[in-house]
Amino acid sequence: MNDWNNVRLSQVFSDEGTKCYMLNAPQYVNEYYIISDPATSRLMNSPEVVGFEVYQALLPSTARMMRYLKEQDRITSANILSILRGALNYPMEESCYREGIRIHDISFLSSERVFHNDELAGLEIKYSKLAMVPDSTLVIGDIVASGETLEHCLDYVTSYYRKHGAKLRNIIFFTIGASRGIELMEQLTAQYRTFWPEFEGFIGVYYGGVFNMYYDRGMTGIQVPLVDFYWKDGIIAPDYRRRTFETRDALFEKCTIYDGGARRYEILDHIHEVSEYWEDMRDRADVIDFDAFLHDKLGYPTPISFEDWLAVNHYQDLDEIEMRGLYEEECRFLQYVHDSGMNLKDLSERRLTEFRSALRKYIL
Repeated sequence: MNDWNNVRLSQVFSDEGTKCYMLNAPQYVNEYYIISDPATSRLMNSPEVVGFEVYQALLPSTARMMRYLKEQDRITSANILSILRGALNYPMEESCYREGIRIHDISFLSSERVFHNDELAGLEIKYSKLAMVPDSTLVIGDIVASGETLEHCLDYVTSYYRKHGAKLRNIIFFTIGASRGIELMEQLTAQYRTFWPEFEGFIGVYYGGVFNMYYDRGMTGIQVPLVDFYWKDGIIAPDYRRRTFETRDALFEKCTIYDGGARRYEILDHIHEVSEYWEDMRDRADVIDFDAFLHDKLGYPTPISFEDWLAVNHYQDLDEIEMRGLYEEECRFLQYVHDSGMNLKDLSERRLTEFRSALRKYIL
């Protein structure tokens, strides 16, 4: 697990609706950022967002971050690695085009997760088309949970480069992902510098926050280990946190992103996954402690003081007035949950009705 004790967020820019934060900690060799805007927040809070909307939701903040990296001279020319199929949700090519970043080539790898009894059993590369662009920036967009897919594919790519006597300048990785990705990027940087001493390292860009993932079935007994994300022991962008509280039931969804590929390309599978979660939640409502479930999703027990809230969320270096407003909004949300008598059975029935109604055209 990642050691977050001395990590603090600082704001890098706020422009065109996108806010960018940097994770500051002395132990990091690489740079890690969190970007957030209304479109990505809606995507992660609403499993009703499917199809081409997924790609569109990620485009504005991705392009704006590409501009920042170009201005910082961290990317001059790109070789895009598309890890099929989820990577096709990420607008790497269009973002580079918008910001005038030259794309030399696009590589493709198909690394598919293999499940057995709902448990991740392994990975398999079924298709590859690699392009070699020496001394370029490798740009990747993909979900990262356990990091096994990313590590598997990067091992494949770096071995290919080394075989041909070439090297990479750096790697920029955009992700809706878990903290394991940071651990992995730190490890890989040390490894790559043993054979590429001038390798600049990774730039990790997270949408909405650096999440944690369930390592077991969770307190509900229905979470998917090493696949489902949640806030506890993660670092969440303040504006994404605010929009989650504004969206009444978003905090209680199964996962921050569900499965990105199914959302866009296998929508019926996505509908089944979301529906099954809320059906299981409804059926188990009587044996799940709602307050414990709330605190599990929130990331910590309440009530909590403002000072402790700042520390647990790593917001100590952000604007105090703005953070106090967010803290008070969170308190109002918790008061609403209490006063409304919210319970899991009613919540599950409401979400099933709303979700199926929104996506009725795909069901019929």
